[in-house]
Amino acid sequence: MFSLPLFISTPEMMIVGLVIILVFGSDKLPEIARGIAKAMSTVRNATDDLKNEITKSAEEHGFNEDVKKITQQIEEVKDQIEESGSIKRKMR
Repeated sequence: MFSLPLFISTPEMMIVGLVIILVFGSDKLPEIARGIAKAMSTVRNATDDLKNEITKSAEEHGFNEDVKKITQQIEEVKDQIEESGSIKRKMR
């Protein structure tokens, strides 16, 4: 399976940019960039809308208190880990 590296160096980016210019031409690059920016904006707006709907639904069904309790328990566990330096297993 093909996978992309996480970090691309500057020379590699320049080579990719050169290939893009050769394939699409310099007159099409602004149009392509606008299209990509518009698509990213649309995805960002959709995820924000979804997040707001989930939050609104949670508030309507009274899950806020449950979330607060779980968050508090998570913070307590984090504090315990920081105090001890590691997770200690309880013997059963």
